[in-house]
Amino acid sequence: MKRTIILLSSIIFCSSCDSYLDIVPTDRFTQETYWNSQQKVEAALVGAYSVLSNGNSFYSAGNMVYLDALTPNTYQYNNDINLISRGLHDANTGRFNSTWNQSYEGIGRVNNILANIDDIDFDQKIKDRIKAEAKFLRALYYFPLWNLYQGAPLILDPPNLETQGNLNRNSADEIYVQIIKDLDEASAGALANSYSGSEKGRATQGAVLAFKTRVLLYASQWQEAAETAKTIINSKTYELFNDYRALFYLENEGNKEVIFDIQYAYPEFTHSLDVSLDQQLGSSPLPDLINDYYATDGQAIHLSSVYDPQKPYANRDPRLQATVILPGTTFKGATVAANQYPSTGAGLKKYTIYKDLEKPISVQTSGTSELNYIVLRYADVLLSFAEAQNEFSGPSAEIFDALDAIRVRAGMPKYNRSLTKEQLRKEIRHERRIEFAGEGLYYFDIRRWNIAHELLNGDVHHINGNRIDSRAFQKDRDYVWPIPSIAIQFNNNLTQNPNYGK
Repeated sequence: MKRTIILLSSIIFCSSCDSYLDIVPTDRFTQETYWNSQQKVEAALVGAYSVLSNGNSFYSAGNMVYLDALTPNTYQYNNDINLISRGLHDANTGRFNSTWNQSYEGIGRVNNILANIDDIDFDQKIKDRIKAEAKFLRALYYFPLWNLYQGAPLILDPPNLETQGNLNRNSADEIYVQIIKDLDEASAGALANSYSGSEKGRATQGAVLAFKTRVLLYASQWQEAAETAKTIINSKTYELFNDYRALFYLENEGNKEVIFDIQYAYPEFTHSLDVSLDQQLGSSPLPDLINDYYATDGQAIHLSSVYDPQKPYANRDPRLQATVILPGTTFKGATVAANQYPSTGAGLKKYTIYKDLEKPISVQTSGTSELNYIVLRYADVLLSFAEAQNEFSGPSAEIFDALDAIRVRAGMPKYNRSLTKEQLRKEIRHERRIEFAGEGLYYFDIRRWNIAHELLNGDVHHINGNRIDSRAFQKDRDYVWPIPSIAIQFNNNLTQNPNYGK
């Protein structure tokens, strides 16, 4: 969180600390001695939040942005993401193990708070708010175990090394029920009448409802997803930031569109996206994405009368140049050379601090980025409402109002309101891809729409047309991630997902 945080330097949460002579250690905290004040509970809550920004966390800025390289949006030539995109991964691939482990690290920290907080005497309102925040965090940490692995041990008690090696794997449905339960209890508790927090990065009622909307949408619970999104919309607490590109500027962090974001602050809590994206170490936009941005008349480029193949980046949806660094355009105060971004011929602008007309004062180095990653923003709520309501009951004025708000903000024309349910579904899916390009959400979309196997088999090309790599996605395997081999070695009760071996 972007503020000074004073933490006790040697907090150790252990499940059993029996010593040789039952002497309580005086040089460190133990499970028995730690939980005795409000200050320590609040420090533990900060520790639970801090897992979000850990470099191996599922929610860290780099990991979320790089997920787009598992879609037709972007390409990454190195590390586990490339291995997965080529279909060469297995249960030993590091990304699967780190996501699994970091999820349970967060869950363990939350469970420890919830198990001990009621034994400590302090203001009940503060205690209730901490419980609500903890349950929101637990829902966040269980999300990848539900959505990506499709089931994992459901643990609601503090970490216990004696039992965690023989836990059975719970189903995706059981984890989903717990996620919704945690979110409902968080919403009904101390956050119920609060849509804003006094400290940046803390869970709010809006964050709880927005994340519940996402979970319901991904579970195809259309009516409930639409109703939950509508609650946020009707609150009139959030609004679209007026400038799509500036939404991601450092100076505009925490604006009215941001519902929940991962907090970074230099030099304590940083990431490396400024370097990795600009030096092509991270996700590089592909022509498949670039060509999917409409022309300014609202038509696909192959149907538009204002599109000129000789000037392919002119007269296009403004979000194209707000997101992608294109040859011949201006970025960092200079014209982008044809070979400046050799990986795919284009670079990802979103989630870097650089601006088009400003030359950087200094060269960024690895591990110095402090731009927050936005987990939940109001545009997502609007598009989730539009999709869920359309799937539930078909086109309506409310749906078009939500979509048009996003289009107008982008500088694009409003939609034709005579679209059928099927036509509107296509446009909503297109809008989600364009609005959230480079943010990691498209990977979840193409999986839940069951079209990943149609999009992720074949060659990958440079914008000049040259082949640069290939992709493979097995329909009967790759819609779920494998349970990490090391987790199964530690716990023989875990069953592997289909077609990943043992």
